[in-house]
Order: sequence, then structure tokens, then C-alpha cells
Amino acid sequence: MGRAFQNRKDSMAKTAAVKTKVYSKYGREIYVCAKSGGVDPAGNLSLRSLIDRAKKDQVPNHVIEKALDKVTGGAGEDFSAARYEGFGPGSSMLIVDCLTDNPNRTIGDVRTCFNKTKSKLGTSGTVSHMFDHSAIFRFSGDDEEAVLEALIMADVDVTDIECEDGTVTVFTPHTEYAKARDALTEAFDGLDFDVDEIQFVAQTMTELSDDDAATFEKLVALLEDLDDVQNVYHNVQ
Repeated sequence: MGRAFQNRKDSMAKTAAVKTKVYSKYGREIYVCAKSGGVDPAGNLSLRSLIDRAKKDQVPNHVIEKALDKVTGGAGEDFSAARYEGFGPGSSMLIVDCLTDNPNRTIGDVRTCFNKTKSKLGTSGTVSHMFDHSAIFRFSGDDEEAVLEALIMADVDVTDIECEDGTVTVFTPHTEYAKARDALTEAFDGLDFDVDEIQFVAQTMTELSDDDAATFEKLVALLEDLDDVQNVYHNVQ
């Protein structure tokens, strides 16, 4: 089996309320990305990738355009990134990435989620050393050697390449994201990424008992329900 990582499936949301929350999270992330790197996707590779991912998750164009208009109009909020780490039930470990305009509120809300599930919020670095901060690209293909050659020729530091069932998955350090993406798109015309993002990937996975698994799922659900939370990464199989 290949490395386990969280492939966002928010587009499968059934209810309007959940979809609205997904759109809000994307809108906030697009706004922050455009504000820091520019509103032109041609010159902001991270923004281009984020917009592509939002469209695949069926985020309406007006949500994307509204986020970009906030940047050009100067009417947006002042969000900052915040990352929290902690221990869940059993041997589970979590990293929680947030975008917030009120850090005191956010850390209080995150701590409440951990407390409600008898979990423990840690300090920075508590669990992140057990994760790799990776750029991940997944796309259709079966020629692992050609992919590796394209990346090596572009002087990309490749962590791992997996080829399984007609799908290639490339892992590189997160600092190599732009270089790796450019190398792949230049080497393979019309390349369409199924996964194109930066994540924390657990170095080792753990399985939980039924009781711990139920508590863990509750913890993740509580965290993902918070407006400020963008992503939750973990090591649970």
C-alpha cells in the first residue's frame, strides 16, 4: 500500500449547510493566497493550483471571484495562519491548520474540541516531527521512470514516487512544490492532477480500537466544523 494522506472529498458534501462551509473555507484560503502572492493565477502558482482544486470541488465561480475582488478592493479581513498540534485518543496525532482573524478565539475553540474528546492539545513541534511536510502530485500514468527522469532533469528533490493501478503519485519536500509542478507540466502535455497540494503526511500510521476510533471521528468532526479550521492532518489508518 502507498503512503496515506488526506485527499479532500468535500465535493461529496450532501447538504447545503456543509457545502456553504466548504465554500467559505475555500474563499478564505483563496483570499489569503491572493493577498500574499498576487491575484493573477499566471504569476501566483499556489493561487492557480488552489483555484483549480476549488473548481474540482465544485466551488462556484462567484465564490472565487468574490475572494479575489476583496484583495483588489482592499476590503478583506486580516487573516493570519495558525497551526496547532495535539494527541487524540489511542496513539493518534493531529495537526490543525487554521486561518484566523482572532488567534485567541481560535486557540480557545480548538482547545475546547480537544477537551470535549479527552484529548490533549500540545505545543508547537509536539507531533509535527512525526510528519513529513510534503508536496503531493497524483495523476494518471504508468511510466514511473519517465516521471522520475523529468524531475531529476529539473533538479527536483524527490522524496518518493508510487505507481499503482494506472496512477502515479509524487512526493517532494514542500519547498520543492513550484519546481516540481513546473517540471511535470512541462514534461507531460495536458497533465491533469487528481491531487496537487501541500500536506502533512504521517511517517507511520496507527489503527485505533472501535471506541477510540469513534472518539477520534468526533474530534475531527468538531475541528472541521470550526470556521477557522482549514485542514486537519492525522496519522490514523
